[in-house]
Amino acid sequence: MGEYKKYWIAVVAVLIIGFSILGYLGTDVYHQAPPVPTAYVSQDGQVLFTKEDILHGQSAWQSTGGQSVGTVLGHGAYQAPDWTADWLH
Repeated sequence: MGEYKKYWIAVVAVLIIGFSILGYLGTDVYHQAPPVPTAYVSQDGQVLFTKEDILHGQSAWQSTGGQSVGTVLGHGAYQAPDWTADWLH
């Protein structure tokens, strides 16, 4: 076992460094997510929709599989059909 000790130390060091990098990048991605506004208000002061409406729409989009076609910052419309008309009917 003594002849393999340096290899085990190297394996453990690589694992610790690798998972540390993954943890850092995971939190960095979380902090760079686009913010969700509390409400959208028209120019005359009428509330158009709230944060709860946005999150409800997000869950509706995800329930139909929309999250698998696009990115966080959004180019999914280039890759998937526009389902907004389906939600209106």
